[in-house]
Amino acid sequence: MSTVAIIPARGGSKRIPRKNIKEFCGKPMIAWSIEAARKSGCFDRIVVSTDDREISELAIQLGAEVPFVRPAELSNDYAGTLPVIHHAVDWLQRNGEQIEYACCIYATAPFISSDDIQRGLALIRMERASYAFSVTSYAFPIQRAIRITERGRVAMFHPEYFNARSQDLEEAWHDAGQFYWGTAEAWLEERAIFAESAVPVLLPRHRVQDIDTSEDWTRAEWMFKAMKETKG
Repeated sequence: MSTVAIIPARGGSKRIPRKNIKEFCGKPMIAWSIEAARKSGCFDRIVVSTDDREISELAIQLGAEVPFVRPAELSNDYAGTLPVIHHAVDWLQRNGEQIEYACCIYATAPFISSDDIQRGLALIRMERASYAFSVTSYAFPIQRAIRITERGRVAMFHPEYFNARSQDLEEAWHDAGQFYWGTAEAWLEERAIFAESAVPVLLPRHRVQDIDTSEDWTRAEWMFKAMKETKG
């Protein structure tokens, strides 16, 4: 039984055009994910799922495989992670690969660590879970979150917590958007990831940055460079 990495990387990103292969701190963005997967030593195969020829050619140069072209219906703005990984696992198994675990690694996760990938594999095995994925804590209590109303005023989502002390509120966590280990069965059945059958791989907040806008991109590069200088 094999363990595979699957990196979804479609060509049609809108908010940051060509985001998956745009240069980030000296390398194409996807290179950081492929390198972390290779360095982890966890995988028998590292597969990129893409509909884009340029991404495909680059991924192969970086040491990944692109054994199939992702179907058009899974390459639009509405295609979710579960069906995309389902398709990849199903294709690989129909073509002779006996998969035990598959790890979805996002192509836009430059802060991903090979050590964290290893921890995820160890956790999913030890806990016999359906999934193990990266999470980090919110910097501010979500119970005290506010929204801007249609009139441009302020309202709390949970007014009952206005007088609550931050230290008395339950800590909340969110998806770090880096990687998702899953059993082949979980991916093929498209089981919910944010559920009791999943275990968290805890990451510090300074190694997590969602990259959806140009502002996110600039912030991520600042953080990445600062981390490298600190380690150096």
